Amino acid sequence: MFQPVIPLSGNSGWNFLQSTYDRQLEAYSNSPQIRQDREYMTEKLSQPITLDDFMNDKRLLRVTMTAFGLGGEEWKGGFIRKVLTEVSDPESTFLPRLNNAKYTEFANTLLPLLGEIQLDEATVTDLGDRFEAASFEEAVGEVDDDMRLSLNFKSEIGAIAGSGSSEDTIAYKILGDIPIRTLLETATNLPSGISQLPVEKQAEIFKDKIRSAFGISNLSQLADSDVTQKVIQRFHAMQSISNGVSSTAPGAAALTLLQAGTSQSGLGSQASQNLFLSLL
Repeated sequence: MFQPVIPLSGNSGWNFLQSTYDRQLEAYSNSPQIRQDREYMTEKLSQPITLDDFMNDKRLLRVTMTAFGLGGEEWKGGFIRKVLTEVSDPESTFLPRLNNAKYTEFANTLLPLLGEIQLDEATVTDLGDRFEAASFEEAVGEVDDDMRLSLNFKSEIGAIAGSGSSEDTIAYKILGDIPIRTLLETATNLPSGISQLPVEKQAEIFKDKIRSAFGISNLSQLADSDVTQKVIQRFHAMQSISNGVSSTAPGAAALTLLQAGTSQSGLGSQASQNLFLSLL
């Protein structure tokens, strides 16, 4: 199977991945296993299928869940069945309390009615495209997990922040999405230990840090392409600080300045951060 090519780490690697993304995704999607899995899902979901048959078809369940960014969770049979059962109950509060955008979309898309899943052709085609992209993300993660987090953030932040939701709702969605939360924690230099605080306090901290770090007035701006790119660049910059870089690597001198500023202020001066990012 085609293996993603990422010859560099950090922002240099991210820039390379972006510039070659379409070609690499096409090559990966043409791998026999990926092509056969897509064809299998398309065949099965192009006609009505009972919820029981869907749940009992482990290959179909795996491929479909992968399309929603839930690959690897297909073993949660009882939980998945509850998600797909509760979504058709207008009085159920299960999904809102779950606070997981991926599972909510998964349930609302399949939406079993009277125990049967029926999808139109456009939805099935979209799921095929999403399966290929999500599978490619997983393959990227096997080479460089930071790049997988970046691809996930780029593809998912719009659904979280660009939905017209309130500031609090967006903050809680961020807290409930572990990959998105992880990237933003790193990009804003937040300690992972804040997860021990009450969730209301966590939401306030995230809102304040995100606004100040990226110069935005509301969290919905995270969905803007320029802001999204800035977040990902800052994530890789902070990862470089944490992991260290070679003294001969591009931007190493700027990183020294940034590290010095970080040790004094906890975040580093804005000027040194900008210098480091500009040299990557």
